[in-house]
Amino acid sequence: MAIESQYYLLLSAAIFCIGVYGILTRTNALMFLMSVELLLNAANINLVAFSFYHGNLTGQVFSLFVMALAAAEVAVGIGIILVLYRNFEDVDVTKAATMRW
Repeated sequence: MAIESQYYLLLSAAIFCIGVYGILTRTNALMFLMSVELLLNAANINLVAFSFYHGNLTGQVFSLFVMALAAAEVAVGIGIILVLYRNFEDVDVTKAATMRW
């Protein structure tokens, strides 16, 4: 018994909405990174679900590329957060308006 595609789409939409809500309401930079990861994982669920139901591996390959992109995004994001914390002793993104040379 296979799970219907609408359940994957509903799960993906719920995770995507949680990620968008996290980006729009949080001021903590770490929460931003986690929310972006939720957005990317929602896209991965869609890619894998459609790949499964169409019977090809294209969506799964794209999902691997999205995971690699997510890993690179986290590496760059953690570097930015460390600089933010070093300069302001806080990871609040509203204080970063004065971050200049």
